[in-house]
Amino acid sequence: MPVRQLDQTTVNRIAAGEVVERPASAVKELVENALDAGATRIEIVTDGGGRRLIRVTDEGAGMTRADLALSVERHATSKLPEDDLRDIRTLGFRGEALPSIGSVSRLAIATRHAAEPNAWAIGVDAGEKSEVRPAALSEGTRVEVRDLFYATPARLKFLKTDRTEAEAIRDVVRRLAMSRSDVVFTLAGEERAPVTWGAALPGLAGRLARLGDVLGAEFRANAVEVRGGREGLTIEGYAALPTYSKGNALSQYLFVNGRPVRDRLLLGAVRGAYADYLPRDRHPVVALFVTVEPREVDVNVHPAKTEVRFRDSGLVRASIVRALQEALARDAQRAATTGGAATVAAFRPNTAQRGWDWRASPARPFTQGATALAGFAEAAQTAFDVGAPAADTRVAAEAAPDLVDRPLGAARAQLHETYIVAQTRDGIVIVDQHAAHERIVYERMKEALEKSGVARQILLIPDIVELDEADVERLAARADELAKFGLAVEPFGPGAISVTETPSMLGDLDAQALLRDLAEHIAEWDEALPLERRLMHVAATMACHGSVRAGRRLKGEEMNALLREMEATPNSGQCNHGRPTYVELKLGDIERLFGRK
Repeated sequence: MPVRQLDQTTVNRIAAGEVVERPASAVKELVENALDAGATRIEIVTDGGGRRLIRVTDEGAGMTRADLALSVERHATSKLPEDDLRDIRTLGFRGEALPSIGSVSRLAIATRHAAEPNAWAIGVDAGEKSEVRPAALSEGTRVEVRDLFYATPARLKFLKTDRTEAEAIRDVVRRLAMSRSDVVFTLAGEERAPVTWGAALPGLAGRLARLGDVLGAEFRANAVEVRGGREGLTIEGYAALPTYSKGNALSQYLFVNGRPVRDRLLLGAVRGAYADYLPRDRHPVVALFVTVEPREVDVNVHPAKTEVRFRDSGLVRASIVRALQEALARDAQRAATTGGAATVAAFRPNTAQRGWDWRASPARPFTQGATALAGFAEAAQTAFDVGAPAADTRVAAEAAPDLVDRPLGAARAQLHETYIVAQTRDGIVIVDQHAAHERIVYERMKEALEKSGVARQILLIPDIVELDEADVERLAARADELAKFGLAVEPFGPGAISVTETPSMLGDLDAQALLRDLAEHIAEWDEALPLERRLMHVAATMACHGSVRAGRRLKGEEMNALLREMEATPNSGQCNHGRPTYVELKLGDIERLFGRK
């Protein structure tokens, strides 16, 4: 077939396929244009998930008559004053959004510039442009997109339900609202009630307020401030405690020079920073803002501008990891506030179905054989169906009064040989002794590894552990790495391995259980996994086996010693698997349970 030049309408529709993938893409482009125009108040209205209507109204600088006529032409932009693609200081720059949207929809733009006596309007219907005509508008710009993709019906088949597309629009607006806390955003549509995010004060305090408005009060209560960077690179924002995590990575909001992005490098850096705190199936919640000289980042690598490329990617990754780790180390002794709230909710009587009955109260006399405690939250009932009361509560000796003022208080009792109950000045703390000691041992091993290596003890009689031949080969191949932690192993025949030395800080341990767990972890390792991460996996596994186990009785002095070690240990708010090590209940919450407040 001969080579021929495509007509302008077809070219615009091809560009629309790259820039406008769905209604949310059009919203993103239009809102970014409003922000670049200096708007401080933006209203977004949608109908039919953006399919039937998208209206974006702002009170920014607006356009003159000549600018408006040129704005719907391809490769026309006001965002490259020096035509330097290496110096992008705006959110939009490609000069394709408006003509691309107009080629697949019915586009109407009304705008007024301060230098013009009146407003002007223009329309684009499936690529056909109208004449510029006078219009009525007090200030700023109003853009309406109707019947999106009506000119390309095949594209409509790939859109999801109105509700799904509306949720995608909401996510786009939420990200843009997080990036500009000084701008008022209003989002309205038939799919849900209107929502407005008001302007916040400047600085990090205002940014946290906007993040709390968008992500919820729980994020604000569990967020730690992140600051870092070097060599002209600045990292700011907030990251949630490891104990406040999610089941997917959708709650990681990353911004580069104010631009929302979903970049692999940045996502990998966040994951690496939390690798010491979270298991593989949990994901952190963060909102990070990276500021870098525009010439050091290429924002023109993706039509939708969702990916970027840094000149020095190693510097960016290292700075993010360091900033997050410093923030988490500073505040990771805290446990998520949601733990206490969930505990209170579990005890709260369910009065929605029936009135309060003292016979359903946990304070009633115990009845042998009772199988349910009505009036408790359904999910919590089985936790109390334990038969006769266990006689394993150990009351701690009277502690010094000053211990009550410590962050984790004074130990008062041990319940079920697993949980330590401590009294603070304004509440109580319940500690999982195994999870807490596991983190303490892990941090000790990390510190010893950085300084002089983990001290080891030689076994008088080596432990012979029988394993599958494949597991023996894996452990033998990693013998040098295991030796760094004081665990000396060597093959002992085709299906066994010999343990000759163990870490002294772990004392007596079950070598067979430890080696089986290590073999399972090693089998899951990716060969590309850095040595440091592999060593941390080993340390975490060994710490789990060398910590105080659930079911061990502790004296009062031992309980208080564990609490003091937790207060002095970094990251003691969660164990190596990302679970909380303690739950705090404020006295006010307890009083509300009993109707005192």
